[in-house]
Amino acid sequence: MWQTIFLVAIILAIVSIVYIVFRFHSFSFIKKIGKKHKLISWLLSLCPLLVISCFYLINLPTAVIVMIHLFLAFLIFDFIAFIIRKVSKKQFSYDYQSAGAIMFTVIYLSIGWYMAHHVFQTDYTFYTSKSIGAERLRIVEIADSHLGITLDGNDFAEQMKRVQKTNPDIVTIVGDFVDDDTDVNDMIESCKALGELKTTYGVYFVYGNHDNGYYNYRNFSSKQLRDELTKNNVTILEDESVLINDLFYIIGRKDAYTPNRLGMDELTADLDNEKYSIVLDHQPNDYANEAAADVDLVMSGHTHGGHLFPAGPIGLLLKANDRIYGTEKRGNTTFVVTSGISGWAIPFKTGTASEFVVIDIKSE
Repeated sequence: MWQTIFLVAIILAIVSIVYIVFRFHSFSFIKKIGKKHKLISWLLSLCPLLVISCFYLINLPTAVIVMIHLFLAFLIFDFIAFIIRKVSKKQFSYDYQSAGAIMFTVIYLSIGWYMAHHVFQTDYTFYTSKSIGAERLRIVEIADSHLGITLDGNDFAEQMKRVQKTNPDIVTIVGDFVDDDTDVNDMIESCKALGELKTTYGVYFVYGNHDNGYYNYRNFSSKQLRDELTKNNVTILEDESVLINDLFYIIGRKDAYTPNRLGMDELTADLDNEKYSIVLDHQPNDYANEAAADVDLVMSGHTHGGHLFPAGPIGLLLKANDRIYGTEKRGNTTFVVTSGISGWAIPFKTGTASEFVVIDIKSE
């Protein structure tokens, strides 16, 4: 699937380059210049690509995304202008629709930038008849920090101060804590921030598909990540469960892409079903088996809530995941998917917003 997505992105990028150049060349002032200085007019038409290429300073995917969004905005505004001309029977300058497309892209992506960089707090409350040792158990879920794209180590530490203010009983890191581009200092600073959290029952971590890296060029190893987490009293769970105060279980699953991952039936075979059970599973794509295992709560990330519109609806149509964002209940099992505290590679979120999740489990 990813190969198809990248191929489509490359084709769109090439089409976008050609279309944007010709679209800017249609501006009336450039046409006037072209009557006397044809080469200069085409060079001016290339200027928008130079502006867009500045986003390459962030990374290549960001520059491509900006370019594709401008291309699509031109198409939308051209279509709207075509309809208006047909209905009104009037002609008007193409400059208006071009300027409108540019303004729309700037505003749209500016909002997307804000939604990616501003971290919201999302609250859920669920009820159980099982004993949890108190009237309320508060869990904070953090996923998909992908350190380095919108959050560096200091930014992450500031977000953990916000998390601390919620007075969590448990903090969970549900995968993709780091990425290929994460710097070692940001990783260390973020692990330290996790270690400074004061909770009732601790901080628990499961790996996502990005945590061990794909390309082996970052300046720390998977072992260093593990050592820093462990040094800061973060409990790493890999197809393991822990019983907390003889009250409830935390079950941490290996990522779905990991070979020989245990099934939910194996993970829960020896557990007491009378006790409340919390599952940490990075990818939300095993709902049927998790519901069949009769666990109480499953927390996931991975989807980034759709990240860029319309990726979320497309993902559901392709059935890549059981859910893109939010909550769902199947049988006795409640599922939560967070959009993540950041996202992979692209510093815009147009289909969702960055968040950390606060879940209150209350006794009925």
